[in-house]
Amino acid sequence: MTPSAIALSVIFAIVVLGSALGFYAGARHKMDLEQWTVAGRGFGLVFVWLLMAGESYTTFSLLGASGWAYSQGGPALYILAYMLLLFVVSFYILPPIWEIARRYSLQTQADFFQQRYNSTSLAVAVALVGIVFIIPYLQLQLNGLGIIVEVASFEAIGRTPAMLIAFVLVASFVFMSGVRAVAWISVLKDLLLLFVVLTVGTAVSRIYFGGVGPTFTALLRARPSHLTMPGATVDHGHAWFISTVLLTSLGGYIWPHTMGSSFTAKSSDTLRRNAVIMPLYGVTLPLIFMVGFAGILIAPGLKNGDLSLLTIVRKTFSPLFLGIVGGAGALTAMVPAALLILTAATLFAKNVYRPLCAPDISDRQVARLARAMVLVIAVIALYFAIYSSSTLVALLLMGYAGITQLFPGVVFGLFSRRVSSMTVLSGLVVGVATAATLILGKHDPFLGLNAGFIGLCLNLLTVGVLNLTKVC
Repeated sequence: MTPSAIALSVIFAIVVLGSALGFYAGARHKMDLEQWTVAGRGFGLVFVWLLMAGESYTTFSLLGASGWAYSQGGPALYILAYMLLLFVVSFYILPPIWEIARRYSLQTQADFFQQRYNSTSLAVAVALVGIVFIIPYLQLQLNGLGIIVEVASFEAIGRTPAMLIAFVLVASFVFMSGVRAVAWISVLKDLLLLFVVLTVGTAVSRIYFGGVGPTFTALLRARPSHLTMPGATVDHGHAWFISTVLLTSLGGYIWPHTMGSSFTAKSSDTLRRNAVIMPLYGVTLPLIFMVGFAGILIAPGLKNGDLSLLTIVRKTFSPLFLGIVGGAGALTAMVPAALLILTAATLFAKNVYRPLCAPDISDRQVARLARAMVLVIAVIALYFAIYSSSTLVALLLMGYAGITQLFPGVVFGLFSRRVSSMTVLSGLVVGVATAATLILGKHDPFLGLNAGFIGLCLNLLTVGVLNLTKVC
């Protein structure tokens, strides 16, 4: 067999096994809306950990982190900082959110805003913001999967066909099994990902340079400014670094799919324990960065840094191991993609269509519509994935710039009764409009700061001023 055939066979076997787990997950349960979205709220610590690790450690972590280490240098280290701080945030906000969700049978993030602020207009706005900014995150996963299959197959399969195949598989097992599919596939995905990262991260520096220390010594000689701020960029300095860490750590568990996945836990203590042990998964990130940094010397001149990890693996290891890496990478794309599609579809059906168009439809009809929307959401993300050239990290930061604007509403909803729905909605509009204007106008960073962080500051300022003056 050719190297391409060997790698593709392994990738195919892993993807088929993962998909089979996804279909099996829902076969034993009646998939009503409660089971489809929150799995009956019965997940213990292990499944919650696997589910949240599955949505946190994606192709962004595997390819995006190594890609930015390769192409950007020092600014990429923001990922190490925020991936630790966001668990601190989750420790304090997810348990009380779960308590409210359990008490009122909430299934989506927009349900939380509806319950807390008793405002349909705010809940609809929250759902729309969630759907819009889920699209670039979903696009990230599809792009990453296309890169993985293209490189791992030695270009035998193009990026677009790979994304089309993934689109069919992901949409199918989400349609059939809902959130249970994501949790079960995460078991296989996390085992493979840990094996791949530990193997590649420790072997590459040893094979080419004799260890971690010599790798950095060689890099400092070749690119002395690469590990300092702003690295290989011109505008990602210390202010951008700090503002981006704050933005992403506050917004990490404000994503609709991460908040929704917390509803699957069987108790609030499960979420507290999860916040304590989740950082253990982060020990793999420095190893991923090591591969990206080493790639500057091993495979110089790549036009797309996101290709660096797979290019090095293909150059260094056997086709069999490349297939394992490709299969693990494919699952790191498929797991969060499934959860993102499920969340966006449910938000539209339950929190946009029902209150605006058909307030009397039953949960069963909502579930049917949500399943139908799985296809629509996936097609939209697939279109952008095919026709966009943004890097994986850039796509995620775009999503964070919008989604973190929901943070004030969540926090005030938990810890204050003095803030009205119109005040929160006004702040949300100001924050999203500011971030969108700066990003679309190519002014990110602005004055050295992350555009989303500027939007969040104006969001909070708007809420504070309106609350003090009682205008809204």
